[in-house]
Amino acid sequence: MKKINITEIKGFSFGHAHDVKAFTGCTVILCKDGAVAGVDVRGGSPGTRETDVLNPINMVEEVHGIFLSGGSAYGLDVGGGVIKFLEEYGIGFDVQVTKVPIVSGAILFDLYPGDPFIRPDKAMGYTACQNAFNNNSFKEGSVGAGTGATVGKCLGYDYAMRGGVGVHAIQIGDIQIGAVVAVNAFGDIVNFKTNQVIAGVYDRTTKSFLNSELKIQEQLNEQSTNRFSGNTTIGAIVTNAKLTKSQANKIASIAHDGYARAIHPSHTFVDGDTIFALTSNQIEVDLNSLSMLATQVVEQAIYNAVSKASSSTEIPSHFEVMKK
Repeated sequence: MKKINITEIKGFSFGHAHDVKAFTGCTVILCKDGAVAGVDVRGGSPGTRETDVLNPINMVEEVHGIFLSGGSAYGLDVGGGVIKFLEEYGIGFDVQVTKVPIVSGAILFDLYPGDPFIRPDKAMGYTACQNAFNNNSFKEGSVGAGTGATVGKCLGYDYAMRGGVGVHAIQIGDIQIGAVVAVNAFGDIVNFKTNQVIAGVYDRTTKSFLNSELKIQEQLNEQSTNRFSGNTTIGAIVTNAKLTKSQANKIASIAHDGYARAIHPSHTFVDGDTIFALTSNQIEVDLNSLSMLATQVVEQAIYNAVSKASSSTEIPSHFEVMKK
């Protein structure tokens, strides 16, 4: 097994766009030749576009792009920009009179601490696609869909830490698989092997982690579970393994184990946790092995997201907390 850059996985282009001052942005994965795709939506507060088309019982077999975006439901406008860009390149599902790009996506809530009236839109989605096709560097941390992401919010933003976008990809023989994850979780990010919290609900006075699961347990008798629905971890797996549409959906489902390993708790009522799975469909593979690798790359991408995030004036990052 060797670590690779996710941009080495052929058939896919990756791009970010963001507004740093407004603390929001989007991330796109484009597949100009089409990609067999699946999705699993596991959280209780999802915001998605064109996920029904990925159901194996439905006709369309391939997508041409997916997006991950901040902006809450407003961020779904990013999909329009992705479609516009792909249409200009003649990429899409051939309906004879034109080609219709099939673009799925998911959003997370980052209307706070950023500017709630500046959100990812069609123009930002288009810019992210330009960055993807121009092979601009695909960074991690407080970029793209992770620009305004935060984690550990059970006690509100006064105890939250910075989330972000993380990437991890590996290659074994000819098989390549990677994950892009925008981490905006309600819970803590916990190293599965050491059980150490690396980001989460954090007391800035005592400089200590408070453990989201214990704090949530203390809130058992409270009425409200809304908490602004200010969360959600969204991501995508990309691979060159041969998969049917049904198998891609199952890989996306199993990969949620990566969320469960790294995020405590995950898949809550106020998270819209979603994973897409995309493949260029090139190499025969054992599905059990692939699903295990999918879980691993998702887990590591989550760790990378928070460890490479940068602090804001109000909310500390993993790097800032760990150096104290």
